[in-house]
Parts: sequence; structure tokens; C-alpha cells
Amino acid sequence: MVSPSTDSTQVSGIASSTEAAAGVLAAPLKLALIIPTLNEAGNIVHLLNHVRSVLDPTGIAYEIVVVDDSSADGTADLVAAEGLKDTRIRVLVRKGERGLSGAVLDGWRSTDADVLGVMDADLQHPPELLPQLFQAIVEGRDLAVGSRYTPGGELGKWNPIRKLISVTAVLVTWPIQHRGACASDPMSGFFMVRRASVDEVEFQRAGFKLLLEVLVRGRLHSVKEIPFSFGTRYRGASKANFKVAWDFGRLLIRLYAARFLAWG
Repeated sequence: MVSPSTDSTQVSGIASSTEAAAGVLAAPLKLALIIPTLNEAGNIVHLLNHVRSVLDPTGIAYEIVVVDDSSADGTADLVAAEGLKDTRIRVLVRKGERGLSGAVLDGWRSTDADVLGVMDADLQHPPELLPQLFQAIVEGRDLAVGSRYTPGGELGKWNPIRKLISVTAVLVTWPIQHRGACASDPMSGFFMVRRASVDEVEFQRAGFKLLLEVLVRGRLHSVKEIPFSFGTRYRGASKANFKVAWDFGRLLIRLYAARFLAWG
């Protein structure tokens, strides 16, 4: 479940001033953007600065929670230093556990924000899309997804085999998604969801495909997909490996079993 908790270790600092500007309809909703990290020292400061440069002019009330899985390269220290300059930035360091889904869920639990977001730390997700995702929630959607498969989106410079695997993975999710609130890119790691749609839902902590479980198990009535082109990793190495595929397979089995039981 993702109800807010106050038992997490957090680091923050001195607030910087911001000035609301035109561009996005400011609303009495707060955004918590969760950025999971594992050895992203080469990317994280650049990303934080980029995100702030995009969000600050919009008037959106937000915080950025970096959830670090005990990186050995000093990622958490870099985020803590940024938090000393801006209290909207926090770092939560996890000990003895790794995995993107679990990191996102811990980040969501650490905040009382109305809108819960997630993006990767490697700059493959464009921060420029954040205001559009948030605006979709303001306008009444339960879920807004940065999509590579909706018209206008692109997978980027993937080789044909990786593209085939991705397309196949998407296709096998169609039977278990909500018919009235489904997404063409359920494998995306770039999305925002209304807290009320996921509160008290027990999600699987292992793995990297939290959005799929949100689409299947969340209380969703409407979804908006916003196209984007998947970028090239700025620095560092991809976390994709056999364990990621194994966890995805386990999640699919669990979700299919739950769906068939519901149908029965």
C-alpha cells in the first residue's frame, strides 16, 4: 500500500525561492516526483537541475524524493547536498533492499502529496513532459503516462531484438488491463497517478514494472497517454538484466491469476 509514512530517513536543507509563471494551470494539488537511483552519481545532479528548471516556472507545488538503494558511488551524498540548497529535494536511502518498484513504493509512502509521479534518473525520460503529465491529473485523469507507443512516441535507438521483446511484453498485458482505463505503454517507467487511485493497494515490491500493476489493480477510471521519444542514457549502465525479466514473468503470472479468479 502507499499510504504516507513518517518512518523513513530523509535529508533536506534550505529552501530556495520560486516564482510562478504562465505555462501550466496551477492547482491546489501537490506533486511528489520519485526518482529511484542505484549508482547514478553521473546523472542525478544534472537531472535535478533540469527538473527544477522545468517545474519552477509553472507554479506547481512539488517535491522530489530520490530513493537510493545504497549506491556505492556517492549518489545519496550528492542529493543530500542539493537538499541543503532546496528543501523540496529529499533523499531516502534504503538498506538491504534493491528494486525499482519497491523504491518507488517507499518514496510514495514517505509523502502526503496528492499526485504521485516516477521517472528514471538516467535522463531517458524528458523532464519537459512533467507539466503535461501533471496537467492531465489536474484535468481529472487518474493516471497520466509518458508513452513510447501512443502516436508520436518512439522507442529511440533500440536494436530490433530489444524492440521485438518490448512489443511482445506489451501485447501480453492487454488481456489483464482494465478495458475502460488501459494504456498502450504499460511498461513505461514515466508516469503520474492520483494518490486516491492507489492508496491501500498492496503492490508487488520486486521488479521494475510498477505501472503495469497500477493499470491492473489500481482504482482507475481514466488514463491519458502523452507521447515521448525514449532518450539515450546520459551516463552509467542500464539496470536491465535476467532478474528484471524473471520478476516481470512472476508479476504477469500473479496478475493473470488474479484476473482469472476475478472472472471466475
